[in-house]
Amino acid sequence: MVEMTAEQYRKYVKQRCPRSPVGKDMLCAFLIGGLICALGQLIQNLWLGFGTSEQDAGTLTSVSLVFLGTVLTGLGVYDRLAKFGGAGTLIPITGFANAVASPALEFKAEGFVTGMAAKMFLVAGPVIVFGISASAVYGLILVLLGK
Repeated sequence: MVEMTAEQYRKYVKQRCPRSPVGKDMLCAFLIGGLICALGQLIQNLWLGFGTSEQDAGTLTSVSLVFLGTVLTGLGVYDRLAKFGGAGTLIPITGFANAVASPALEFKAEGFVTGMAAKMFLVAGPVIVFGISASAVYGLILVLLGK
């Protein structure tokens, strides 16, 4: 075995690692993320076209995007989309739906409670806990400031 310094090892690893196509990855993420956002806007416009209020249309759009993200995850389409679009599929609402549905599908063979239900919030659970905690702190600050 050959002894290397940390600097020699770093150079060796840099030579051996394949180059990441950063430009292509950013373009694909931008396109897929933009398409998901455009779909969200289209869905909101449809709800507004049905005569719902602006606030209700926003809520219905969120519900629709969660539903679509979950269905596409269940059908395996969202994973293929993520392979192409990378970070563009992490848009909060559809990415969250995927983060909840994926572990549930993966562990369903272990049973309803110990498999699917227990693993469903494996990834999304910390996000929910942090979100609720942050909102409680923010609300407390607003109350203390009298706003």
